[in-house]
Amino acid sequence: SSSSSSSNTGGRLGVAESMNNTTTTSPLILMMGTSLLPMLLLLLGLPILCPPVFSFLSLLCSKLLSRPGSSSPAACRKKLPLPPGTMGWPYVGETFQLYSKNPNTFFAEKQRRYGSVFKTHILGCPCVMISSPEAAKFVLVTRSSLFKPTFPASKERMLGRQAIFFQKGDYHAHLRRLVLRAFSPDAIRLKLPGIELAALDALRSWNGRLINTYQEMKTYAFNVALLSIFGKDELSSSIEEFKRCYYTLEKGYNSMPVNLPGTLFHKAMRARRQLGQRVAEIIASRRERGVEATDLLGSFMTGKEALTDAQISDNVIGVIFAARDTTASVLTWLLKYLAENPIFLQAVTEEQEEIMKSKQQGGSDGDEGLTWADTKKMPISSRVIQETLRVASILSFTFREAVEDVEYQGAAVASTSAVVLLLLLLLLVPID
Repeated sequence: SSSSSSSNTGGRLGVAESMNNTTTTSPLILMMGTSLLPMLLLLLGLPILCPPVFSFLSLLCSKLLSRPGSSSPAACRKKLPLPPGTMGWPYVGETFQLYSKNPNTFFAEKQRRYGSVFKTHILGCPCVMISSPEAAKFVLVTRSSLFKPTFPASKERMLGRQAIFFQKGDYHAHLRRLVLRAFSPDAIRLKLPGIELAALDALRSWNGRLINTYQEMKTYAFNVALLSIFGKDELSSSIEEFKRCYYTLEKGYNSMPVNLPGTLFHKAMRARRQLGQRVAEIIASRRERGVEATDLLGSFMTGKEALTDAQISDNVIGVIFAARDTTASVLTWLLKYLAENPIFLQAVTEEQEEIMKSKQQGGSDGDEGLTWADTKKMPISSRVIQETLRVASILSFTFREAVEDVEYQGAAVASTSAVVLLLLLLLLVPID
């Protein structure tokens, strides 16, 4: 419950790495790291190797655990007590426990045991987890200037360090202008026929099949994202190859940043390079043909505000990442809520059928596609979408990083600490 937020912090909060308080690592930690390696190799899908190779990897593991300068800035100050919780194994933390079950179940169990503020170590990062509305408001609204958006290290490397998510200030504002230019009402109006065609293709592909709604919504959202970024013809000859590379990249988004052959991270980084090469080829082709388009790629390439090829590649992949899962989540919740509320389902259906009838009465044979004017005749559908966005959680959690030492209700979050807001659990907090 939210009332346990301050009582379970155990005094001051801080996410200075509890194992690394100096630039060296104790022999005990090194021993634990090297003894962990065989289990780590098995979990990563790699065989136990011959002694010389194993010795080399053991040394590598030791180096990872004792990098000079890897200690938190908080280690140079007085050590702050950590909130309740567990940190798991060195380096890997509790990542394996996280992915051995549903992530929401993992965090809910932690919340029940330690309260609404607790510590853990996932994806190579020690974190303070927050699941109380009061603390979330403090981080996101009241003192938002003290926390900057961040992502796990693996995701930052995969998306590209020049993607809009990792920027701030003038460069962030510049990228935002370019993205909004490609998604203005005029730009969306031009894409409407292609979006409708993608929806009709999806419906036809479901005929007679038992489908996984969320996965099908992800496929549909991906197709619309590619249309919005590249237009309808740019990827026609290689769209399946582009999708294959992105799906491989996606599987590694929340993996441990261990770049060894056979690991998800290694496969994802290889797919990321292939995607970058494909985007570079499309950019070169457009420049050679002198094409000026109203899609997102055109916005990135056009005028004095044009980006470099590396910046374009990072932001193209970043926009796909931002658009796909969140859009698919909203659509899935939308279908669920409509199925559970037949009155609203009937109202939405009648609204759409009325638009079809008006087209037929206007002399259309029924094959005419949706127009921009048609979309303005859907007030009920629009309100259902807005209510879905209000009620549903499209993200399970989001990351922030403290830019300086922050005090909250007598507790302290150390500078550079990762703060993870468990958004789905926030929705489950009872309202008094």
